[in-house]
Amino acid sequence: MRTQKGADEVSHWSGRDGYPVGEVAGFAGVTVRTLHHYDAIGLLVPSERSHAGHRRYSEADLDRLQQILFYRELGFPLEEVAALLDDPDTDPRAHLRRQHELLTARIEKLQKMAEAVEHAMEARKMGINLTPEERFEVFGDKDPDQYAEETEARWGGTEAYAESQRRAATYTKADWQRLQAEVDDWGERYAALVAGGAPATGEAAMALAEEHRQHVSRWFFEVSYDMHKCFAEMYVSDERFKAYYDAMHPGLAEHLRDAITANAARHEA
Repeated sequence: MRTQKGADEVSHWSGRDGYPVGEVAGFAGVTVRTLHHYDAIGLLVPSERSHAGHRRYSEADLDRLQQILFYRELGFPLEEVAALLDDPDTDPRAHLRRQHELLTARIEKLQKMAEAVEHAMEARKMGINLTPEERFEVFGDKDPDQYAEETEARWGGTEAYAESQRRAATYTKADWQRLQAEVDDWGERYAALVAGGAPATGEAAMALAEEHRQHVSRWFFEVSYDMHKCFAEMYVSDERFKAYYDAMHPGLAEHLRDAITANAARHEA
């Protein structure tokens, strides 16, 4: 913005007395009318006048203008700017500390805004057409797009990926909630099974492995048993997937891999 540019340039003015209003307006990035208004309300009254009565701005005036432009850039109303600058208990160093705090807070806010926009862009790309509030409501602190780029890089040219994109683009908030509820319910039941010591080759584990395959097939794309076995190996070999499943219960990733392998073997037989 021009006001921020002006605030930056004002800090480099030096070595000359009595700047005319037009020149100050030019390199500050504001209008002459704005400077006249600041003069009229007592916010920035030029310290000098020419013989003809024209405004002339001193170095101290320019320092004050820099402060004004900074606070205006951050959205402070003129009344608050005047109160801040005219506070007799505030020295220049206090202004700098305050400005640093305000800038830091603004940077953090802008970074969060940028992240929200990036997530929204990825959500559109992946077909998850939810607002940030809806996404948080459905997925909590889990990011459904965490591996979006890697997924596209690995399988972007496959029919399975294209089918997943087509289906996801049609889902509503309620659909995503049902999907997530299924995932959570399955995870709780599988964690209980592992905690109870059930073998991966047992009927209960293989039934949950089959339910896992059918869940992906129903919501995203058809998963063959060979493909499911490939997924199972990835759940163990990829530390991120392993951490995800082991967070449900220690050792669950390996248990699920073995259950998927056993389930595939009995169906292929």
